[in-house]
Amino acid sequence: MAALVLVLALGGIATAQAPVTVEFWHSMTGSRLEVLNKVVADFNALDPTMQIEPVLVGTYEECLTRFRAAYQARQEPGIVQIYEVGTQTMHDSGMIIPAYQIPERLGETWDFGQYIRPIVQYYSKDGNLWSWPFASSTAMIYYNADHLRAAGLDPNKPPTTWEEMYEYGKKLVEAGVVKHALSYGWPDWMFENALSLHDLEYANMGNGRLGRPTEVSWPNEFTDELLDIWAKMAKDNVWIYGGAEYNANAAFQSGEITFLMQSTSSLDGILKTVGDSFEVRTTFLPRLANPKYARGNSLIGGNSLYVSNRVSDAELKVIFEFFKYLSRTDVSVYWHKNTGYFPATNAAVKALMDEGWFTQSPNHLTAFLQILSGKTDTNASAGMRMGPFAQSREWVRTALEKIANGEDPKAALKYSAEQVNALLAEYNEFFE
Repeated sequence: MAALVLVLALGGIATAQAPVTVEFWHSMTGSRLEVLNKVVADFNALDPTMQIEPVLVGTYEECLTRFRAAYQARQEPGIVQIYEVGTQTMHDSGMIIPAYQIPERLGETWDFGQYIRPIVQYYSKDGNLWSWPFASSTAMIYYNADHLRAAGLDPNKPPTTWEEMYEYGKKLVEAGVVKHALSYGWPDWMFENALSLHDLEYANMGNGRLGRPTEVSWPNEFTDELLDIWAKMAKDNVWIYGGAEYNANAAFQSGEITFLMQSTSSLDGILKTVGDSFEVRTTFLPRLANPKYARGNSLIGGNSLYVSNRVSDAELKVIFEFFKYLSRTDVSVYWHKNTGYFPATNAAVKALMDEGWFTQSPNHLTAFLQILSGKTDTNASAGMRMGPFAQSREWVRTALEKIANGEDPKAALKYSAEQVNALLAEYNEFFE
């Protein structure tokens, strides 16, 4: 009998110590995937009873679509990484536990004030954070300093306006340094950034932050002026349309173009790929020279983490411990140094400054200075919110590709705006 009691007792201990594993869907690829896998592996090594299982499920857009479908089939993961475009969709989904409610549900507290303000502002609703800060970025200009020297241009004075970008590009092409000078990663996002940098809203209803928007704000006088320059750059072989997301990176890394407008998340991958082939520098995004437009800010990009509202308390405990781990200063510093994503916490920024990191690697400082020096108190600078945002970006890309191919800028953008407005009306019908 005593032996039986001992076996049952040991069986109970084994059951109590069985690991709780939470699936984590994400879209990290390339060098970012390696860094993510290491972060997760290091967390899993801390406590064998708390495990995170990362699963690469495709692009950002595919991840959002697959999560919503999986939820309907009751097969969703506990954690899902969603890009900033999916923010309103996730808020409206009824599928998640808002981030600020996670500590409350577990009887714990958490200081959300420790995170960088622009990140918190972007992902908050009614003053509360709805998703966990993870891989936040913004856009900046990458440039080949060797190309500027070859064209007789000063690499210490990169272009600061679109007008200067056009002139620099023509000189580079005319000097035979490149066939095309400039391309954009995430061209739709660069269009959004152009608006926000001039403190202009993407859509009505306070950029979707005062209510669901009913129409976009473009085309307008600003976009007419901006796209007129883009069209001229395309005609004169300064700008070449490079495709969606990270497709344009290869042209920059191989030295085919001089300027690349891209996310900070590409920084470490670009530096590793280029190596000593040429000198990579970075600078702020350009503005129009016209002084009539106010200064705004670049936009938060990247992604954040959402939690399914079907997780058990045991799973939520693992998730919260993982989120706390991601917020550790050493982890946030490692993540930033090896990806180019922002350090998410103020403590991590201080640690990086104290060790002289930004002096050693000024390219990692560029976008951080850009976003911290801009406005944070307007709806335009806070970023756009709309349900059919992913589809809107597709229509913006369509317009930009038409412009790059010589079509009329106003007509191209007007047609895409009409399609987006129809999508907004269709989406809003669900909430009437």
